[in-house]
Amino acid sequence: MSLFTQIIDKCNEGGPFFTYPIVIILFVIIGIFIYDLIKKSDYGKTISLISHLGWFAVAWGFWGRTFGLIAAFDNIEALGEFTIGSLAHGLKIALLDPIFGIFVFLVARAGIIALTLMQRKTD
Repeated sequence: MSLFTQIIDKCNEGGPFFTYPIVIILFVIIGIFIYDLIKKSDYGKTISLISHLGWFAVAWGFWGRTFGLIAAFDNIEALGEFTIGSLAHGLKIALLDPIFGIFVFLVARAGIIALTLMQRKTD
């Protein structure tokens, strides 16, 4: 199994409604970063935008986790019993969205650091 198919599988496991927007935000952040590197203009606005997008990805991921946990507990309640394996699977699924969000946040922070350093060089 290739890395790409593993990432797609994890996106589908975490709930496409929450994981795919986070992945799109990642590509938007990377695109904005590259565009601003080429354009070399006011880094302040770009830094602010990337910061907001990174925080949104984290919030979206934790919101997805909350919905995932509610769904998992609803399933446990409906069945009346559960196994350790099903609980572990539900918790794993609930943690995928925050992991994606935190990863995007870290990429955004790395971009902000790079742009801040470049901005200081031009000042």
